[in-house]
Amino acid sequence: MYYLRNFILFSASILFFFSCKTNSKKEADTNSAEINLVSENLDQELFACKSVAEVQNLLDRHPAVSKFYFVDSGVDSTKLAAHLFNISQNPDLQTFRQQLDSLIGDRNTEIIKPLAAAFKQIKHYYPGIQVPKIQFMVTGFTGNDLYISDSVIVIGLDYFGGPAARYRPNVFDYQLRRYRKEYIVPSIVFFESNRFNNVDAGDQSLLADMVGYGKGYEFVKQVMPDTPDSLIIGYSEENLRRTYNSQLDIWSYFISSKLLYEKSDLVKRKYIEERPFTTEIGAKVPGAIARWVGWRIVSSYMARNPDTTLPQLMEIGNPARILQESGYKGQPDEEE
Repeated sequence: MYYLRNFILFSASILFFFSCKTNSKKEADTNSAEINLVSENLDQELFACKSVAEVQNLLDRHPAVSKFYFVDSGVDSTKLAAHLFNISQNPDLQTFRQQLDSLIGDRNTEIIKPLAAAFKQIKHYYPGIQVPKIQFMVTGFTGNDLYISDSVIVIGLDYFGGPAARYRPNVFDYQLRRYRKEYIVPSIVFFESNRFNNVDAGDQSLLADMVGYGKGYEFVKQVMPDTPDSLIIGYSEENLRRTYNSQLDIWSYFISSKLLYEKSDLVKRKYIEERPFTTEIGAKVPGAIARWVGWRIVSSYMARNPDTTLPQLMEIGNPARILQESGYKGQPDEEE
């Protein structure tokens, strides 16, 4: 299970997406039955509660929410019900929740149907997968943005209202861009990829981290082939275009600085973790650039090995093999 407090890690509505960066296969052809994705509007239940006791009953009926979704809230578990009841009575939060309904739109159309389509694709590749229940919540940022486990996914809608929302999550400005509804489904699918992403825990190299992230992003692209790369990796289209056009220089920096097999956490964080820019390479190189390069490596591997299925890719635990067989040396995609 994954705890994603302020993860998004993962924003603006992008009208143009630079689309020549990754090669992906078409959506899997499957005739399987549609996925019946069960969802619950727990926020509506919370705001309908008339007492602390009713809130406590709600929490008792949904133990994953009370135990995990609020794990970083800082609120004593014995006082959580009282806290949630008090904030649910706040007129400002009530107004904010109503605004969120308008900004996010119909939850079934905007979130549930795309998620069901994604899980249908995942189930095509992995028939035995358990499809989790989806629960929506609004708590004035008391809970996490997302909580994901094998059995339940809790979506904190208050985080995803976008720039027009009355309140925004308390994160850095460069992170805010990704806190809007368009990022919810790709973000969930990315973290679902962890179920299947075989990695060598003994390999502490930056390359292993890069390829691990790259396989996760490629998983999203294969499962949701029509999703713009910007929504998968969280870069703006301007950063994607600039980075794509500069990738030979970026790759040269990685090679000349001998970064691929770097094992120092302090050094690796400069290239893997989210930052406004990767200043070591250049002021216009976006943060987490090693993740993007890792995706380029994996994408190039898939382009060179078109018969490789998604499960086969995810099973490869040797990042050096993927790099070698990708042939990637900073070059752009071949023009079709």
